[in-house]
Amino acid sequence: MEFYFPTEFGEQLAFCSAAFTALIGLVMMFAPGYTYRFLRLQVREGRSEAYAEARSAGGFLAGFGLVAILLAQPMIYLALGASFGVAAFGRILSIMSDRGSVFLNLLLLVVQAILAALPLLYGMGYI
Repeated sequence: MEFYFPTEFGEQLAFCSAAFTALIGLVMMFAPGYTYRFLRLQVREGRSEAYAEARSAGGFLAGFGLVAILLAQPMIYLALGASFGVAAFGRILSIMSDRGSVFLNLLLLVVQAILAALPLLYGMGYI
């Protein structure tokens, strides 16, 4: 088995989205404290359950991104894009409902929208 790097531009963009997803997941899994500080979330002392949740979510993202890279199938890229699309919709709901319209929240919305658009556009054949 050898490492496959796509030759089409559209697939390269979807590949980059999957690689970034895997990288985010690895950071969340191995450095949950830094993740919480970046997201400006507070964890009380002695509450290791919060770190377990961050590691679990990071493992999911890392696994999803790595599977998309390894299998390199349009349907998996579609699933990755749809997942980020729903996550972006959830962030929009948070901005509207929770009054979370801060700069970081808006920045993360843009990142999620880009991470959703790249694999969706490739999977649907637009790029």
